[in-house]
Amino acid sequence: MAVGKNIRTYFEGQWHEGDAPIMRAADHGAWLGSSVFDGARYFDGMAPDLDAHCARVNRSAEALMLTPTVTTEQMVELIQEGLQGYAPDTAVYIRPMYWGIDGDRTAIIPQENSTGFAICLEEIPMASESTSATLATTRFRRPVLESAVVNAKAGCLYPNNARMLREAHSKGFANALVADAMGHVAETATANIFMVRDGEVFTPIPNGTFLAGITRARHIRNLRADGMTVHETVLSFEDFHNADEVFMTGNMTKITPVTALEDTQYQVGPVARRAREMYWDWAASHR
Repeated sequence: MAVGKNIRTYFEGQWHEGDAPIMRAADHGAWLGSSVFDGARYFDGMAPDLDAHCARVNRSAEALMLTPTVTTEQMVELIQEGLQGYAPDTAVYIRPMYWGIDGDRTAIIPQENSTGFAICLEEIPMASESTSATLATTRFRRPVLESAVVNAKAGCLYPNNARMLREAHSKGFANALVADAMGHVAETATANIFMVRDGEVFTPIPNGTFLAGITRARHIRNLRADGMTVHETVLSFEDFHNADEVFMTGNMTKITPVTALEDTQYQVGPVARRAREMYWDWAASHR
């Protein structure tokens, strides 16, 4: 089911209007889960870090033993072509995707040089400045590289995220704050996580159990350029309960303040507001 509306699909060398079918029942990706994607955003006539998202989907493909077939530069050009079908003030979710078509003699391993590719553009509004979220803890954890392809933005990882969200929703919260295999805070079920204490910013250090996002990195650079101290370090759930301010970052909404972690309440703080302001200023300056 599509999340947005006004969909355009690039597949087999051309753009199609609507949610075009792209995968067959016997494709490796359909029954063995060898699919990867990335997500970028187009809003206010700009697509921040589009090249970085296109480069990452190629790295994700390689992590799943798929052969990328489109260069970063080609992908950016195709997406810019597809975006011409939208008004500049339309907010669009940009999703380039690869999947395995054939398997090798074992069927389990994707066959080299047998890769499907598509781009899906969906009109999805940007979250308003007043949007916030609440968090619960979850018994489900982020896996490690030895047991899952956590170095890729892979579709096969998302059922675990879905379990986290379902548990959080059952408790009455919007999202889940998730631990890694060692019990340290990694991220939420859908986004990277930051906290503020005594005027300094903290975020979990990338340890191979979660994708340290492109938007996350952009916020870190912006905050440091603004004179703020940002620590990438090991963090506990207790650290978050003792925080002055908490916010999530990710491509879909860019930044979302957190107003509660179970019974701990937070105000929407000045750092989240400043980070949002700087992100939009940076994006506009690189239009």
